[in-house]
Amino acid sequence: MSKTHLLARWIKQTTLALTASLVISQTAAAATPIVMATKSFTEQHILSAMTVMWLKKKGFQVIPKTNIATTISRNAMINKQIDMTWEYTGTSLIIFNHISKPMSSQEAYNTVKTLDAKLGLIWLDPAPMNNTYAFAMQRTRAEKEGITTMSQLVAKLEAVRKNDPDHNWKLGLDLEFAGRSDGLKPLQKTYNMPLDRPQIRQMDPGLVYNAVRDGFVDAGLVYTTDGRVKGFDLKVLDDDKHFFPSYNVTPVVRQDVLASHPGLDAALNQLSTLITSEAITEMNKRVDIDHLSPQQVARDFLQSKNML
Repeated sequence: MSKTHLLARWIKQTTLALTASLVISQTAAAATPIVMATKSFTEQHILSAMTVMWLKKKGFQVIPKTNIATTISRNAMINKQIDMTWEYTGTSLIIFNHISKPMSSQEAYNTVKTLDAKLGLIWLDPAPMNNTYAFAMQRTRAEKEGITTMSQLVAKLEAVRKNDPDHNWKLGLDLEFAGRSDGLKPLQKTYNMPLDRPQIRQMDPGLVYNAVRDGFVDAGLVYTTDGRVKGFDLKVLDDDKHFFPSYNVTPVVRQDVLASHPGLDAALNQLSTLITSEAITEMNKRVDIDHLSPQQVARDFLQSKNML
């Protein structure tokens, strides 16, 4: 055999070996478990369960880490201890990047996506759901009073405050919101809403829903996709002056993890697009009110979408 043929044969064998090595390397990377952090409330528990089931179906292994505090999860991702999480645009905008400028949901998403890309954190497609703050009332009470917007609520509060101070309407607020720099005071400024101290009832966030339902307060600050909104038949008032930022939940994944797990971005985007406000509110209600497990609710939802 000539030297030319020997050289050609060696090149071919070397190429095949390198190709095989690369395929094995990529397969091993794709098989590496994805460590996912989620926060400590119902909605995130459902998202965690849903992600584990769906990604397993798509050939990925996920190790869920639940009940992880927001700032701890953020630092862990930056330090490459966590691979992905479901984060809210408003949280990243305000808590991580200290931006309080009013923005549309698309502007907020574009802003956090651009800022986090510099840290190697990739925001995939946002879910259409928006778990933002809002004020809510008993539905029957709101309909009786003709109140559907925050401006109408403020007008009612002011009329009662001036004309019938002995029967002041009361607002239920969680302790954090009442004292936050982007909380009650700027809300009052936006809506020109003077309040007397007897009109404010501060309490644990979870108690606000019960207080509104039971009539202890006339309106209360809630999360729009909380299951108790539907379970207690509360009327969420329209934030007609757009004070509250958008909180679209979005899969956020480290760039290097996406690179080593081909198809992960497409799988997460496919799941994200299905999570509407109506869908997640119903799922939250099934856990918090109907007492089903997050795993059962997640499985039922995925099966209803023919994804399992």
